[in-house]
Amino acid sequence: MSHWSQGRISFVKSVYKTANLPDDDLPEIAFAGRSNVGKSSLINTLVNRRNLVKVSARPGKTQALNFFLAGDRLYLVDLPGYGYAKVPRKLQNDWQGLISSYLTGRLALCCVVVIVDIRHAAKTLDLELLSWLRTIGVAYLVVYTKIDKLKRNQQLRQAALLDAGLGIRPEQRLLFSAKSGEGREKLISKLDHFLA
Repeated sequence: MSHWSQGRISFVKSVYKTANLPDDDLPEIAFAGRSNVGKSSLINTLVNRRNLVKVSARPGKTQALNFFLAGDRLYLVDLPGYGYAKVPRKLQNDWQGLISSYLTGRLALCCVVVIVDIRHAAKTLDLELLSWLRTIGVAYLVVYTKIDKLKRNQQLRQAALLDAGLGIRPEQRLLFSAKSGEGREKLISKLDHFLA
């Protein structure tokens, strides 16, 4: 699809208040995940660009909703990472308000990609986010990332444990590596399905 190809993606704006959201006349796909889960790397791999989204070694770096225009046809929205303790409480609460009003009120939102590190057990915050998305009726796709760090049989075992812990079925998620690009085509195909 042309909107995933290189060179057709551009940064539009960082949004700190819902009043500053762009017009919702294009479909949007949002990306959510715990701090340092590899969200920026996943988006860069998805759009085939090395440094479109800045990858930070410092968790909690993204503090706004960052909008990227893809092929003049849709927005990719990088949400602030959650669950990082060193971020001041007031800032955490501001983010929560910003994210929840975005997710509950955004008509253009087609899907939330929830990114989970395959190496760890299911985390409460990921489970809470998925439960909440179900409750408010927002479509989601779970991506188990960093699969290159595990052998194939470990990947499958961890994926099954995470499925059970997060209460999802295998068809509601996919395995992904930003390093090798494995899972990129499958991710594109699933996202195209949500956009359709």
